[in-house]
Amino acid sequence: MRRISIITAALLLTAACSGGEPDEAADTAEPACDPALTTGLSHWADAGFSGSLALGGAEGLSCLAAFGTADAEEPNTPETVFAIGSVSKAFTAAAVYDLVDAGALDLGDRAGSLVPELGGPAAEATVEQLLLHTSGLTGSHGEDHAPLDRDEAIAALSALETAFEPGTDYLYSNAGYTILALIVDEQARERSGSSYRDYLAEEILTAPGGERLGGFWDGEPAAPGPRAVGRTEAGPAASVGDFAGPHWAMSGNGDLAMTPADLATWTSLLFAGEIIAPGAVEELRGTAFDHGDGSTEIPGWVALDAEAFGTPVVMSAGGGGDTGHEAVVAWLPDTGAVLTVASNTDGVAAGELLEAIGPALAAGEPVPAPEGGAEADPEELRAAEGVYRLDSGGTFTVTAGDGALSVAADGADAAAALFSSGDYTAEDVAAHEDAVLSLLEGGTDLGDEERAAAEDTVGPITSVALAGTAVEESELRTYVRIEGEDGSVLAWYALDGQGGLAGVWLGAEPPVFTLVPTGGEGAYRQEDLSGAGAGLRVTFAGDLMSVDGPAGAAEARR
Repeated sequence: MRRISIITAALLLTAACSGGEPDEAADTAEPACDPALTTGLSHWADAGFSGSLALGGAEGLSCLAAFGTADAEEPNTPETVFAIGSVSKAFTAAAVYDLVDAGALDLGDRAGSLVPELGGPAAEATVEQLLLHTSGLTGSHGEDHAPLDRDEAIAALSALETAFEPGTDYLYSNAGYTILALIVDEQARERSGSSYRDYLAEEILTAPGGERLGGFWDGEPAAPGPRAVGRTEAGPAASVGDFAGPHWAMSGNGDLAMTPADLATWTSLLFAGEIIAPGAVEELRGTAFDHGDGSTEIPGWVALDAEAFGTPVVMSAGGGGDTGHEAVVAWLPDTGAVLTVASNTDGVAAGELLEAIGPALAAGEPVPAPEGGAEADPEELRAAEGVYRLDSGGTFTVTAGDGALSVAADGADAAAALFSSGDYTAEDVAAHEDAVLSLLEGGTDLGDEERAAAEDTVGPITSVALAGTAVEESELRTYVRIEGEDGSVLAWYALDGQGGLAGVWLGAEPPVFTLVPTGGEGAYRQEDLSGAGAGLRVTFAGDLMSVDGPAGAAEARR
């Protein structure tokens, strides 16, 4: 599972929830949110937010609300279940500390001593390094929702290499958390003849009163309740929770599902010392890697200091992949307040919503309305359709959709003109593009492997040309045109922070940017709200398409 960026959820917690009667226009259930909050959130539902949220604290839940639809017909409700992606790592970490508290293992134990079949650098990683993503392990051990049994997972994990000396740096690793799941599995087998899934369900997902809080997205024990279907512009998401397994590609790193209400309840119980012992919680919070930017990695979570938001916050976030869901949870140590949000569309994803409304709530101001949000005129949308060419050679192919314009940017100049992100700077983009081009020059094992894969399609490579970069599924993807003696192909590559390959697609289509009307004549903005503040604006007037964004002004003609 890919991790999404940590955003300003803490701000919402300090100002949003005070109880009250539900807004009649909002789809809510008791306990209801403050009417002003539900009214403000309903505007974001109009702008594309589909999902639910829960707020609470040590005394229990105090606010539940749901918006949008779970599938083609049924609405989201507080009982709707969402895949929580990488938030699952918080549960894996809790299981590990439960075993540490029981004396079954130590943080300094090497993985190979706990899972005897494990080999390679993975076997030398310590439990603490795996928890903090400091093992240096790089690469993937399997594809999401693709069958992978325990033995196959161990073989793939044993083949992973390291990007740096273990314990000296940080590199986010799904594989590391699957190794932790294997450690839990091994201990469960030795202690009771059970399994990783049994241990999670019985010891970590179960509240003190015996209530099961959530479960697994695929397989048993499943999270009970109706499930949201992820939806993107391409249609319903591929994963709806019916994958039969075996599930070891995602075990420990992104396999759980639940309602935001259950996630909020579990988080409160965890930090109160009611899921694992208080001493285990204290040790978890004390195991840390300082990122040096006001954020500190703790197992399964990221702790943000008070300088960033005025109060400390501990957060976990996950999403992307083929479920089409995002989830985020934030807990405030000073007050015990907790907030969870989950979404099932990319119109306004959970993290985007909180990033957009958090600052105003922190200042005690009303929830701001989405920028623009004007109703689209179908005739105006159709009038903008066509192929627009920049003087520098790139093209924009504009297609009218349901309330928005889809713009395929063909060429590095076209993609750069439409690039706008709240998470990545121009320097980030340039560094990523340089790294991708360097990779495809070959000369490293990974680079030679990727060149060979491309040459299977185009023959011996004659040139590689940059075709632009876009943010898709919360990651940078750099597009390149690869020319060979037998043809050419457009491909995109996504690299992690250490230059490892996070994703690749040969035979890609040009990146597509979605524009929504702002209310002005022929005026549009980027649909992705996380980058809306970067100021991208597009105007159509006759045959002229004008773009004004972080990269500067550009004009293209039809």
